[in-house]
Amino acid sequence: MRWTPPALSTDQYESSPVFSPDGRELAFFRAPPAFDRYRLLISRCDGAQWGSPREPAFAGPANALETDPAYSPDGAWLYYASDRTTSGDLDIWRVARRADGGWGEPERLPAPVNTPQTELLPRPQADGRLLFGSHRPGGLGGRDLYFATPRDGGEWDVAPLPAPVNTPGDEYEADLARDGRVLVVVANRGERSHLYVYDRDGDAWRERGRVPARDDVFQVGPLLSPDGNRLLFAQAHDAASGEFFLVDLAPGADAAWPPACKDPPRQDATGAERR
Repeated sequence: MRWTPPALSTDQYESSPVFSPDGRELAFFRAPPAFDRYRLLISRCDGAQWGSPREPAFAGPANALETDPAYSPDGAWLYYASDRTTSGDLDIWRVARRADGGWGEPERLPAPVNTPQTELLPRPQADGRLLFGSHRPGGLGGRDLYFATPRDGGEWDVAPLPAPVNTPGDEYEADLARDGRVLVVVANRGERSHLYVYDRDGDAWRERGRVPARDDVFQVGPLLSPDGNRLLFAQAHDAASGEFFLVDLAPGADAAWPPACKDPPRQDATGAERR
């Protein structure tokens, strides 16, 4: 099912939607149909509809590639990939959310999170780890998926995910459900990239199968619902556009996700919610 809010849909390629923890902000990136020249955009839920998306105040130069946003679980940071200081080499950056709702100054994460190779789709976890894709050496194939674990003093440990998630092929984007039991991976195992679902089995991962989607185009930018039963992703909609699509991965998916843009509950003088 196509799910792109009308205010976000254009003849360009919209991809990688993510929501702020309060559900009132939607970040994503937009690119030309050729899927290059990525730029970050943010839409606010104004009243009962998503507003026109705009580049954030921290956006890099107009010629910079900026892509793959992700809010930290507490909403204190927005992570993303950018080549703003390393033209052509996407690295992982993050920017703090100020108390007034504005943004701080972007900061590039240090090595070994970033390398001279491309890093993609950072996904911060509640335990402080960072899930991401990278084309660095040391994995099982071309691009692989990694977890970065923070240490005291601002340092990080980085390790690849095990097989069968990483293979001699090309895995480069992933999202993990809140409880850590469902993983969706973007992998190229032939002519183009598709989405694959994995279930945690003890300390290992077991492949469930491929996400139902078009065979003739690639899929990217996975975002799992908190319960892991629904998935948002991007794929081509026609010859000149990419859109957000929604699919149920299991029965009993939460129909209230993705969060709907609607008027927030009103409160009376005591602070109690009014309908």
